Amino acid sequence: MAVCEVCGNDYAMSFEVVAQGVTHTFDSFECAIHRMAPICEHCGVKVVGHGVVVEGQFYCCAHCARAEHEGAAVADSA
Repeated sequence: MAVCEVCGNDYAMSFEVVAQGVTHTFDSFECAIHRMAPICEHCGVKVVGHGVVVEGQFYCCAHCARAEHEGAAVADSA
């Protein structure tokens, strides 16, 4: 069993996620999203899907990216 780094639950079915060489332990996808998902620079929601990256900043959708980068050519994600 391993302890979730977000909620502290000691859970037999915990899992590890390795990102940029760092190993994280979680007991649920909810906790993994809470810790790992980027936050939209415009509206503040967690980016769980593909999202959009403009100039190194994460956005949940092209609409939010365009709102922050007026005049930029931002394509809708597929």
